[in-house]
Amino acid sequence: MKLFQLIVGLVFGVHVAHGFYYYSTAGERKCFQKELSKGTVLKGTHELQVYIDEIGKYGVPEKDTISVMIDVEEIFDDNHRVVHQKALPSSEFTFVALDSGEHNICLQSQSKGWSYKPKVKIDVNFEVGFASELDSKATTKVKLLHQKVIQLIAQIESIKREQKLMREREVLFRDLSEIVNSRATWWGIITLIVLGATCAWQMKHLGSFFVKQKVL
Repeated sequence: MKLFQLIVGLVFGVHVAHGFYYYSTAGERKCFQKELSKGTVLKGTHELQVYIDEIGKYGVPEKDTISVMIDVEEIFDDNHRVVHQKALPSSEFTFVALDSGEHNICLQSQSKGWSYKPKVKIDVNFEVGFASELDSKATTKVKLLHQKVIQLIAQIESIKREQKLMREREVLFRDLSEIVNSRATWWGIITLIVLGATCAWQMKHLGSFFVKQKVL
């Protein structure tokens, strides 16, 4: 029977993802049954939100106020527990089936303090496949993230070059402005000197003319 289940898992063991959400109260335990073949990998992710009375909707809980307990049990082996871990409100876990059969995946939100029992909404996503499939998917995600990082670095370098060019233009404009201002200042001084000399020469010339004409 186990051999048959393993063969079926190999033949039809394409990557399967199942996402949903449910509502409950902190402290309640919710379980989901999954038929897993030996060697298959179950990757689960969850995101917990609490109901906030002030805004009238679900939102991210405050830090260290609530957590999630994750249990995986083998139903075929008298509910033998193979996973028991405490996780953050938004987290993930990975489990490799050691034997073929029905498994219980249970989530239980745990609030800090016995009097704090908020309403919660939990988004859950289960991905079932073989390790090679999930690794391939993870590798693809890493490659995409790597490409995005390279694109961001290229954009940053482009922005740096533009900023450097702008600074160089600002320095050039400032130098030109200082040169123009300096030349304008000297031109004004020279103009005043020439005007002063011209006025002095004209006054002297007029004085000599008046003396010759015996006006003075």
